[in-house]
Amino acid sequence: MIKIQKYSEIEREFFDGRDFGDSIDIVKDVLIDVKKRGDTALSEYGAKFDVSAPRSLEIPHSELKAAAEKMQRENPKLYEALNYSHDLALRFAKKQAESFDDFEVELEPGMFTGQKNIPVSRAGVYVPAGRFPLVSTVVMTITPAVAAGVKEIVLCTPPRVHPDDKSAAEKAGAGIPGKPFIGGKPYADENIMAAAYICGVTKAFACGGAQAIGAMAFGTESIPCADVIVGPGNKFVAEAKKLVYGNVGIDMVAGPTEVFIIADSSANPAWVAADLLAQAEHDVVAQPVMATNDENLAKAVSEEIEKQLAVLPTKATAEQSIKNCGRIILCDTLEQAAKAANKKAPEHLELAMEEGTERDKIASLCHNYGSLFIGHGSAEVFGDYAAGLNHTLPTSGSARFTGGLSVRVFLKTVTTLRTVQGSKGAIASATAAGHLGDAEGLAGHARAARIRLEKN
Repeated sequence: MIKIQKYSEIEREFFDGRDFGDSIDIVKDVLIDVKKRGDTALSEYGAKFDVSAPRSLEIPHSELKAAAEKMQRENPKLYEALNYSHDLALRFAKKQAESFDDFEVELEPGMFTGQKNIPVSRAGVYVPAGRFPLVSTVVMTITPAVAAGVKEIVLCTPPRVHPDDKSAAEKAGAGIPGKPFIGGKPYADENIMAAAYICGVTKAFACGGAQAIGAMAFGTESIPCADVIVGPGNKFVAEAKKLVYGNVGIDMVAGPTEVFIIADSSANPAWVAADLLAQAEHDVVAQPVMATNDENLAKAVSEEIEKQLAVLPTKATAEQSIKNCGRIILCDTLEQAAKAANKKAPEHLELAMEEGTERDKIASLCHNYGSLFIGHGSAEVFGDYAAGLNHTLPTSGSARFTGGLSVRVFLKTVTTLRTVQGSKGAIASATAAGHLGDAEGLAGHARAARIRLEKN
């Protein structure tokens, strides 16, 4: 049963960032080893942690194409859904790219300043493939890089046993957790490979975990180093991204997923319960939260959660999430609910309210969230899969200071200066720079400025 509490009863810890990382020493050792020994280390870690440790790492492009063709042939509905999701994501990302202007402006006579947005040369994408291989994450990570103009996009994802090796693996009792199949052909989850082909990946590698992050950060004999690494993963992957930041750029360090729903009396209890459970089934520490000023709605949603849980195939996980991390907050007003949402800064924020001035008011009051879903019909799951929005979003309160994965992550905004010698602007800047150099005790700076005022 989900916890129901008044706003005044909320513990301070509820608004704190949630950190489930306790793996820093393990991950640090893995990264150092990959940096030092390259592919040899990757092979050994694959044999230790994965179901397959292939003899080589790069998945041939022909395998990606074959996976896409197989999907189109055997699961056309999924194939069409992937293409639809990719099309929307690409159109949205291209629109984002248009908003980052290059410009040059004459601030003072003869003093031209500007900015340019330049894509990184190579992006590294990580796609997990644990209990739920995240095929949608392929779309969300590769597509904005393509829209940004990145020339080379490298994907790493945990290895799987190649179809050609399955017979040998079965005979050996291998290809399962704890007993990997060693020395086969490189392969990965077929849906992930198909999506990678559809989205336009340059190279794909059968390599997972923290070691894959190390490979993309430092480079190995097989896997080239990237300029930016993006994508979700378990706590080891998240810790690895945190540790390699500075050597490469990253999108963010993601924690457990979360949803916060502000609902009024017009909300459909079944819909709200379904949205809370959709988040809860991700992980036992996922955090599904609703805030409302309607006590009857709170009770109805709680009852709906129990009803839907009874027939949910992912009940074991969702039930733990609801019990351990979920809650319904009873607020005096919807303005108080918006205040709670801003303090929480959730990954996903839903407004389960009818269209009108009240909903507009609450939307305007909310400013800390990864993505905002406005109205009863705007289910958060649309943002996960097929609405153009990117589903890689800030968690654990980091929406207070950052947004989600976008074209921006793959762009460097650099600045330019162009002057006309002897112009009013150049003379004024040289004069000011000389005085500021003197004030800081940097005589060389002052001289470099004033030398441009001297007549040749």
